[in-house]
Amino acid sequence: MIYALKTTVNQEQAVANLIVVAIRDMEPQEHGIKAILVPDELKGYVLIEAAFPDVIEQIIPNIPHAKGLISGDMKLDEVEHFLTPKPSVTGIEEGSIIEIVSGPFKGEKARVKKVDETHEELTIELFEAMVPIPVTVRGDSVRILSKEEKED
Repeated sequence: MIYALKTTVNQEQAVANLIVVAIRDMEPQEHGIKAILVPDELKGYVLIEAAFPDVIEQIIPNIPHAKGLISGDMKLDEVEHFLTPKPSVTGIEEGSIIEIVSGPFKGEKARVKKVDETHEELTIELFEAMVPIPVTVRGDSVRILSKEEKED
C-alpha cells in the first residue's frame, strides 16, 4: 500500500532522506518500506510504499518537518502519473521568451523559434546576438520568462 506523509513544504526531500537513515539499520522485513517517492508537483507530501503503516508512524515523531501520516492508503493507479516523467519542453511554446540557465549561453535571453518534443530540444534565437542565428538547446536548460504570440 502507498501512504501519504504530510511534511513542511520544501522539506519533502529532507524528510525522505531522514526516513532512509532511520530504517537503514533495520532489516527490510522489519520496516516493510519498499519505496519512497517525492514528486515535484506534490508540495508538502512524501509518498511511501510500505507493507504496514505502523512502522512509519513509529519513525515520524523523530523526523523534523514530518507532520503526520494521512489516514488511509492509496492504490498505485492514483499515484502512477507521478511516476511518468514529463518532457522538459512541456509548457514551452513557439514565441515564448526564455532565459538559459545552464551551458555556454547561461544568463542569455532568447525567443523560442521551434519546439522539438521528441528530442526535448528548443531552437532559439538569442537577443544579444549581432546576427540572428538559430541555436538548439535542451529543454531542461531553460526557464520561461513570458509566453508571447509567435512573430510572423
